[in-house]
Amino acid sequence: MEATEVTEHEAPPTGVGDRLVGCGLLSERDLERARIAKREMGCMLGEALVRLGLVAESNLVTALCEVLNVSFVAKDGYPEAPVILDGLPEQFLLNNNVVPVSTTEDTLVLAALKPQDPFIKKALHLATGKAVELRLGLASDINAALERYTQDEEGDDLDTFSDFDASDDEFVEHLRDLASEAPVIQRVNQIIQRSLDIEASDIHLENFDDGLRLRYRIDGVLQESSQIGDANLSAAVLSRIKLLANLNIAERRLPQDGRIMMRVKGHELDLRISTLPTVHGEGIVMRVLDRESIRLDLADMGFSEDTFDSYTELLKRPHGILLLTGPTGSGKTTTLYASLSNMDSDSLKVITVEDPVEYQLHGINQIPVHSEIGLTFARALRSILRQDPDIIMIGEMRDTETAQIAVQSALTGHLVLSTLHTNTAAGAITRLEDMGVERFLITAAVNGVLSQRLIRKLCTDCKKPLELSDEIITSMGIELFMAAGNKTIYEPVGCETCKDTGYRGRMAIHELFVLDASAQRAVLDGADAHQLREQARARGMRTLYEDGLRKVALGHSSLDEVLRVTQDQNEDFENALDV
Repeated sequence: MEATEVTEHEAPPTGVGDRLVGCGLLSERDLERARIAKREMGCMLGEALVRLGLVAESNLVTALCEVLNVSFVAKDGYPEAPVILDGLPEQFLLNNNVVPVSTTEDTLVLAALKPQDPFIKKALHLATGKAVELRLGLASDINAALERYTQDEEGDDLDTFSDFDASDDEFVEHLRDLASEAPVIQRVNQIIQRSLDIEASDIHLENFDDGLRLRYRIDGVLQESSQIGDANLSAAVLSRIKLLANLNIAERRLPQDGRIMMRVKGHELDLRISTLPTVHGEGIVMRVLDRESIRLDLADMGFSEDTFDSYTELLKRPHGILLLTGPTGSGKTTTLYASLSNMDSDSLKVITVEDPVEYQLHGINQIPVHSEIGLTFARALRSILRQDPDIIMIGEMRDTETAQIAVQSALTGHLVLSTLHTNTAAGAITRLEDMGVERFLITAAVNGVLSQRLIRKLCTDCKKPLELSDEIITSMGIELFMAAGNKTIYEPVGCETCKDTGYRGRMAIHELFVLDASAQRAVLDGADAHQLREQARARGMRTLYEDGLRKVALGHSSLDEVLRVTQDQNEDFENALDV
């Protein structure tokens, strides 16, 4: 009986996809997605399933062997030395992705990408006169074995990136071909899957004189992973990522931005791609957004109880501006999303303007900025006001026009949420003034400013207690948050669970500056950011450093971690260093 054939056109009625669905390894919806992708990419269904991250390669191999009724050749099943056969042209092996594994006087065993193809089996039998057995092989393993057939006497590859000499069009096509090879696809998939396994927020691929360096940002800290010294593979990996992000692979002199949406191990990943030309070649950074891991409950944002109560009160106000400040990667947007999800979108009209929209929220109108067609924050805001919104969220206040429209929106009865890049909460007031907003308008429109940072949490499996001296407790200012008689905090150790870092996960520390009547008078009197901050502290505001100390006293993080993250917090940090 002829084996079920998986062609490059229509999927078989009882093929590998149906077998995977029947085993519970694939949903009908994902199978249909893969079939559509297969037609678009011009590949086999199994390859589409793996490239989309819908099925593990090992599960696909098992299902294929069952459907095709063939054996599988594992990586260690290929011979070290090529099996050379008279009458078997090398070009035939390359064109049909088959490689001899073993031979006897009467039988020839080969690994094939398509062992169900009757043409290949018949042609091999006619060429060798032997009984032919085709077994299933992975594309990466077959390509590696075939490389031994495509080397010259000196052992150099026939077609390499470094010695390629052709026109620009041919060069681009060469890059495209390299990026479409199975080993490159597999390598890129491994890089992305690894980021999910280790919960990395960013993937850095950087070109240096010794090759392509791969680093992951985990809990806000970069950690080196590996080095790709092969120039051929490095160029192909970068080109593969650019192709997935629909970027111009021929353009290597200018920065480019793109986006990849893919499903990996059941997770919907949104990858933001940024390329940058450097001395040694292009570098790529991928921001990893896992839609399923995002927490949108405001209570899970790490707020201390008093700060949480004050912040939620500000969210309940019918109009005004509430700003979130902090550097890039400090969780501002996540806190904004959690704030919006905490609101009643059924009874309120909520509209956001973002660049880009990171997570889609149910019941909320989200507008992506498209500067290339003139849809800027300011232009979108002017149109939003005619949509009768109750709450407006602006991804970032970047210019004077956006800030002024936001203020006017707040003064006309809207609650406006936005982010601003300043080091302290009080610094947002002077930043708005620098952007052209008058102080009397700031006091009338702004309700409060929340400054935020992310600190790493201690690994609960390996953290160990540390006894502090009275002198350190006093000089650090941590005595305010320690229970009477307690002198113990915790420090990192490192174990298998936390990859020997001592930390696992992150939490936020906050500084909430509320513009009450006293703060408004100080703003109108011309107080600078330092004076505003000191007045707020006198009224009970906890700084980022102090909120960090509170987390240290509770055993959530370490003193070193708080000092590392809050080192830009002027005298708080300087006093701590005097210990």
